[in-house]
Amino acid sequence: MKKAPNGVYFCDTECMTEYAFANKEKGKQIKHKEQKRQLKDSDRSLRLKEAQRSFNAFIRARDKGHSCISCGRSTGAKMNAGHYKSVGANPELRFEELNCHLQCEHCNSFKSGNIENYRPALIKKIGLCKVEWLEGPHKSKKYTCDQLKGIELKYKAKIKGLV
Repeated sequence: MKKAPNGVYFCDTECMTEYAFANKEKGKQIKHKEQKRQLKDSDRSLRLKEAQRSFNAFIRARDKGHSCISCGRSTGAKMNAGHYKSVGANPELRFEELNCHLQCEHCNSFKSGNIENYRPALIKKIGLCKVEWLEGPHKSKKYTCDQLKGIELKYKAKIKGLV
């Protein structure tokens, strides 16, 4: 008895070779499907990164000249597009303009968004009703590659409109 790498047992090497040739095409089809799926996944993740990059650039351009929404600093520090409701916990608000405002690197990265100071400033900026809407439940969203490409182009165009 011989054991093949796939765990199937064969009476001899000749049997194993026949089986391998008979299933060679099937193995190629499975491998091709896996490669195609991986390409789609990586394509979607690339689209998501590009859409997020365009959205964040728009937020920085829109809020240019403003100070950090959380701490009020407007120093020469790097300014980010900081989400009030995090993208990890609320992916459906990832591209919601009311949820994202100019924030210094210190508050955004080192103070996890400095939410305790973000909320009062956000209420002042957009109003309590809109903040409560942001905090409320939302339908989950799963973006397609085409939708993500559309979001990317939309925010690139909006940036041009601001300049």
